Amino acid sequence: MAWDFSTDPDFQVQLDWVAEFCEQEVEPLELLFPYAVRMKDPKMRALVMPLQAEVKQRGLWAIFLDRELGGPGFGQVKLALLNEVIGRYSTAPSIFGCQAPDTGNMEILAAYGTEAQKERWLYPLMNQEIWSAFSMTEPEGGSDPSLFKTTAVRDGDEWVINGEKWFTSAGRHADILFVVCTNGIYIVPRDTPGVEVLDEPRTHDHIKYKDVRLPLDHLLGPEDGARLLAQRRLGGGRIHHAMRAIAQCRRAFDMMCERALSRQSHGRVIAEHQMVQGAIADSYAEINMLRLLVLWTAWTIDNSSTAEARTQIAACKYTAARVLREVTYRAVHIFGSLGVTDLTPLRQMWAGAPTMAVMDGVDEVHKVTVARNVLQGYRPHEGPWPSEYLPAKRAAAREKFAAAMAADPDLERYSEAMLRRASRH
Repeated sequence: MAWDFSTDPDFQVQLDWVAEFCEQEVEPLELLFPYAVRMKDPKMRALVMPLQAEVKQRGLWAIFLDRELGGPGFGQVKLALLNEVIGRYSTAPSIFGCQAPDTGNMEILAAYGTEAQKERWLYPLMNQEIWSAFSMTEPEGGSDPSLFKTTAVRDGDEWVINGEKWFTSAGRHADILFVVCTNGIYIVPRDTPGVEVLDEPRTHDHIKYKDVRLPLDHLLGPEDGARLLAQRRLGGGRIHHAMRAIAQCRRAFDMMCERALSRQSHGRVIAEHQMVQGAIADSYAEINMLRLLVLWTAWTIDNSSTAEARTQIAACKYTAARVLREVTYRAVHIFGSLGVTDLTPLRQMWAGAPTMAVMDGVDEVHKVTVARNVLQGYRPHEGPWPSEYLPAKRAAAREKFAAAMAADPDLERYSEAMLRRASRH
C-alpha cells in the first residue's frame, strides 16, 4: 500500500519533545516577553539564545532548509508536523529558526542569490543576526504583479527605486526589505535614504520608496524575474501558513472542548446541548480534512516541486483561512462573553482569520486558480447530453448484452422488470 498516515517513530519522539519544550519553555517566555525573539537587547538575547541552542542540539533548527544550507533537510511533511506543534505559539517559529517572513526570503536567497549575496544576507538571516520583510503588495494594485507601479531604473552603476508598498509585514523592524518592482526583486537595507515607513498600520507596514539608490548587485536573480521569484516564495509561504493554521485550529478546538465540559447552562453541562455537540463535531471534521489536505500537499512538494503542487497549495490557502475562521468563531460562542475579551487567545485568533484570507493574495484569486487548473483536466461532452446521461448509458449497456439476451430471453425480461422496479424508487 502506498498510503501511509503514520509518523516516523524517531521523528515522533522529536515532536513529543517539541510539545513539552514549547509548553514549559517557550510559552512562559512568550507570556512575559512577547517580543523578545526579535529584540537585540543583550538581556532579551540571554533569554532567547539558550532555547535556540537546545533546538539546534536536537537538530531541529531551520527545518525548512536543505542540509547544504544549514538545515536538517527533512522536507515539507516533517515541517508540517513540526508546525502543528509550534504554530500554537507566536514566538516558537523564531525559536526554531523558521519564522515568517524570513523563511520565504531565505528560500529565494538560497535559490537565486549569488555567493556574495548569501554571505552578506542569507547566513546572517539564518543565524537571526538580521531580520527581513517582503515588500510586494501595493495600495492600488494589491498583490497582482501586472498592476504594480514600483519601478527600479538603472542609472549608471546604481538602481533607483520609486514606488509605494503596503502590507509589508514586520517592515519597520526589518534590517533588509525584499522589494518587488516591475522588473525584478531588489534587496534594500531599511536604513537606505529614501525608505520611509509610515506610522500606520503598525504590523503590516506602509512603506514609500523615493529615489532609493542601490548598487547593481542588490538585484536578486535575473532582471525581470520578479514574477518567477515571487511565485516560488509565496507558494512555500502559503503552505507554511496553512501548516501553522492547523495548530491554531487545534488550540481553539482544545479550548472549546474543555469549556464545553466545564460550563453549565439550563441545568447541565453545555457539552450535552446538541448545538454545542454540532459545533464540536463540525470542527473536528473540518480540522482533520484541512490537516490531510496540507499533509498531502506537503508530500507532493517533497516528491515533486512547489510548482507541481500549485493547485493544492492554493486550495490549502483558502481552506485554512475558512476553517480557522469557523472553528475560532464556534469556540468564541461556546466561551460566551469571556471569548470576546483579551483574557484568552480566542479573540486574537479569530481576528487573524480575515487577515489570512487576504494576505498572499485574496482567497477569491486562489479559488480561481484552483478552478482553472482543475478544469484543464476535463473536456466538454459531445452532443446535447452529459456523459452520465443514463438513457444513453443504458442503450450502450443493452448493446453490450444484446447477444446474451438474444440467447436467453429471460435475461431481457429480468432487466426490464428490474428497471421498472428501480424507476418506482
